[in-house]
Formats: sequence, C-alpha cells, structure tokens
Amino acid sequence: MIFTQCIPTAVCTVISTPPGTALRPSSKALIQSSCKKTLYSDLCVRSLTRFAPNRELSSRDLAHIALTVSLVKARYTRAYLLFVAKKVKTASKRDTQAVHDCLSQITDGVDRLSQSIVELRHIARSGTQEDFEWCSSNIETWLSAALTDTETCLDEFPRHAMGGKAKLIVKAKVLNVAQASSNALALFHRFAAAYRSTNRWIKKSP
Repeated sequence: MIFTQCIPTAVCTVISTPPGTALRPSSKALIQSSCKKTLYSDLCVRSLTRFAPNRELSSRDLAHIALTVSLVKARYTRAYLLFVAKKVKTASKRDTQAVHDCLSQITDGVDRLSQSIVELRHIARSGTQEDFEWCSSNIETWLSAALTDTETCLDEFPRHAMGGKAKLIVKAKVLNVAQASSNALALFHRFAAAYRSTNRWIKKSP
C-alpha cells in the first residue's frame, strides 16, 4: 500500500507499507503504548500500523505519520465538500451557506496541518532551545486551531440543514478529521516531551 501526500513546500510524503509486511515488534510496542495516551486509541493504532514504514520508529516518526494521516483526511474531506458545494447551488440559502462555511473551515485546517508537518521537519534540523520551543509552540497552536476548525464546521450543520446521505457523509468525514487531528496533537505532545527529556539543555515549559 502506498500513501502519498504533497504539502505546500512541494515536498511529497510517501508512506509505503507493502501488503503482508509485518512491523517490527519494537515499533508495534511503541505504537500501542503511544496510542494509549490518545482520545481515540483504536483509530490511532489502526492509522499508525497501516501507514508506518517497516523500520525502527521513534516518537517523532509517529507524530509525523499522524499529522500526514490527518492532512490527507482533511484534503479528502475538502474535496468532498467542494463536490457537495456544487450540488447545493440550487438548494436553500441556509444549506448553501452551511456548506461554504464548513468548506472554509476545513480549508483553513488543511493549511494548518500542512504548516505543522513543515514545522515538525524543521525541528529535526534545529539545534537550539529557542528554535525547538518556537516550532513546538507553532505546531501546538496550529493543531489546536485545526481542531477548532472541525468543531466549527460541524456547528455549521444545524439539525435541519441539508438532508439525506450528503449531510451524514460530511459529518462523518469531518468527525474523522477531528479525531485524527486530536490523536496527532497528543502524539506530538508525547514526542515533544521525549525530545525535551533527551536534550537536557532544553528546559521544560513551566
């Protein structure tokens, strides 16, 4: 299986797990222990196990995979919302506005998740406490905002707005993005804590 996603810096992330390939026991154990700290642990384990490369993994790897999974889900959701937006042109003003507002929020979320992936890569190249804390703060801010975007999107669909299958699919897709993003934030926090612990020169935030 090949998982591909391009982000704004023209860098393509490819996570490939050939069918039947078993993860290393140490990687499985890391995924299991890390996902226990997330709100949606089953989704976390499934996503990381499915797309993790067959090599020794670190907490940074898990955060990166989780962010990439969230970004791809958000992009798929945006694509579906664009499709729905075309279909509701002749619908009520309320339905049309709900779709377009939700589309705007998810688009913002896509941008923030993309920025987070770029910033996580920068952490790997940074060598100072100031760089780490700056990047870490940015990622936490952007991921929290992406979560808020999904909540706002769901709020744009009042009980009687739209109807039928399209509304259910939109809500399911947005909820899936929210859960994946929540897991990504939790896994990033775990990576940041491990990074601070390894680099003793970086003081923990009060």
